[in-house]
Amino acid sequence: MCLSTIYRNEKQDSNILCKFVSTITADGDKLIFEDVMGEKTTITGRLVQADLTAGTVIVAAD
Repeated sequence: MCLSTIYRNEKQDSNILCKFVSTITADGDKLIFEDVMGEKTTITGRLVQADLTAGTVIVAAD
């Protein structure tokens, strides 16, 4: 199973939004991240980069 860490704007520990994300859903300008425990995090933003091999996703968000 591939799990990802979501970062705001750039890959730095201080920019982590959520970890162990298994599902990403886009709904208009909203991104919904669901982790392996079923907890959902919703932000307004857009996808910048997804490196699924490394398990990192970068989003642009305020």
